[in-house]
Amino acid sequence: MKSKERSILQGGKKLPLMEEFYSLQGEGFHVGEAAYFIRIGGCDVGCAWCDTKESWNAELFPPVAVEGVVARAVNCQAKVVIVTGGEPSLYPLDYFTTALRNNGIRTFIETSGAHTLSGRWDWICLSPKKKTPPNIEIYSLANELKVIIHKNDDLQWAEKNAALVNQNCKLFLQAEWSVAESITESLVEYIKQHPKWRISLQAHKYMRIP
Repeated sequence: MKSKERSILQGGKKLPLMEEFYSLQGEGFHVGEAAYFIRIGGCDVGCAWCDTKESWNAELFPPVAVEGVVARAVNCQAKVVIVTGGEPSLYPLDYFTTALRNNGIRTFIETSGAHTLSGRWDWICLSPKKKTPPNIEIYSLANELKVIIHKNDDLQWAEKNAALVNQNCKLFLQAEWSVAESITESLVEYIKQHPKWRISLQAHKYMRIP
């Protein structure tokens, strides 16, 4: 991150907020749980199949003071915040997560791991991307590995990453939404043969909620 950008963010006291909303987690280990979602703008990974490409350009989202975000999260009944993007590991997140935790809120993050991760986290979901692989240090920290499968060849990428995470990390395969109907059956068969994996179904899209 450039020094000018760091100055604007005031060491993480401000962040380029794209959106915030209260909903249910639709993917992975915590599927179905209520949480307050914080989507931070800006991403340099650029997956072709990304369903939130509007989040890529951080300049579209002027930095806002995190205190207001924390206050709104505190008012939610579910004391869980899920930070997503974009790619949140682009930003200094220690100040933000400390403020959340000081208010009794558990902190979860969804990241590609492409950059060194800051912040204090109760749950780290690592979703690695081939184009910009994770930094090696995040593998030992991840609580959950969620690999997006667009074609069957991606299963080799999934196994490569599974070999690097800690032994307690939960392993998920998730069909990329645009090919879910055609690839889910093969994922089911793969998991039956490799039961260390679980399937993630993007339940929020079936429920038509954010």
